[in-house]
Amino acid sequence: MTGLIAVDKMGTKVLFLNPATYETETVLDGFQRTVHELLVLPEQGRAYVPIFGDGVHGRNPNPGHTLHVIDLHKRTRVADIDLRPYIAPHTLKRAPDGLIYITCENSAVVAIIDPATNTVVGAIETGSTNGHRLIVSSDGQRLYVENEEDATVSVIDLPARKLIGKIKTPRPLAGIALSPDDRTVIAVDDAEPALFLIDTVTQAIRTVPLEGVPKAAQIARYAPDNSLLAVSAVSCGMVSLIDPAFTQQTAIAVGSQPMDMAFRGDELFVACQGDGSVHVIDIPARKWRTSFAAGKGCESLGFF
Repeated sequence: MTGLIAVDKMGTKVLFLNPATYETETVLDGFQRTVHELLVLPEQGRAYVPIFGDGVHGRNPNPGHTLHVIDLHKRTRVADIDLRPYIAPHTLKRAPDGLIYITCENSAVVAIIDPATNTVVGAIETGSTNGHRLIVSSDGQRLYVENEEDATVSVIDLPARKLIGKIKTPRPLAGIALSPDDRTVIAVDDAEPALFLIDTVTQAIRTVPLEGVPKAAQIARYAPDNSLLAVSAVSCGMVSLIDPAFTQQTAIAVGSQPMDMAFRGDELFVACQGDGSVHVIDIPARKWRTSFAAGKGCESLGFF
């Protein structure tokens, strides 16, 4: 890994940091409000950053419609993808078919981007204007969207590009992940500190409380080797490290408003948008290691 990119949501910038010293080396500016989320494709030398709008989920009066393309090697913005008529783009993932899928929540669709041409090549109805985050199965057969206030998960047949159903959850949602075997959707409870484990075959739901976390969490992310699930709790400054069997949990205090995370070897990097800090967790020791400043308030980050 030769670089570290971070989306400074609070500062409306994209940062390149030295992955060894953590010093900010390059700042990309001139973005509309507000840069949200991040998809890093190291093998293509590209990163994608959407403009969600000048608000937050549920209060976004001027939704954006642009997806910016960043050259990781030149450290410059090299293309802008206009998603219109689809607006309020947020979470984006690359699927096994090589295409990029991004929630456009105000339009109630997942837009489809071909990274070879940087063009919109389709869209899939999600059935909700609350679809904020998505996840794609490893076999490329299913795409799941968490519809926050609706307390549902939309299930999409990806090859058919069709919404095939919704799974009702006990309470509203804030985040989503998928187990390595594609058998369990992990939906983050937005009302209480808990996770909903949804069997993707039977749709049965098991609730797992988050231990040592006083308030509801938000983002869930598996380690690249699937040995660990990390869950950030933006409302109380905590990150939980959870084993794949959900039998062992460790809650660790970090900075203000922790959001997305990135793994590097035995370290977990946590972007804290509330105070402009990034915290580093020692995964084997399950302890806080260090922290450093990055911009005004980064939401997402990734190594390449």
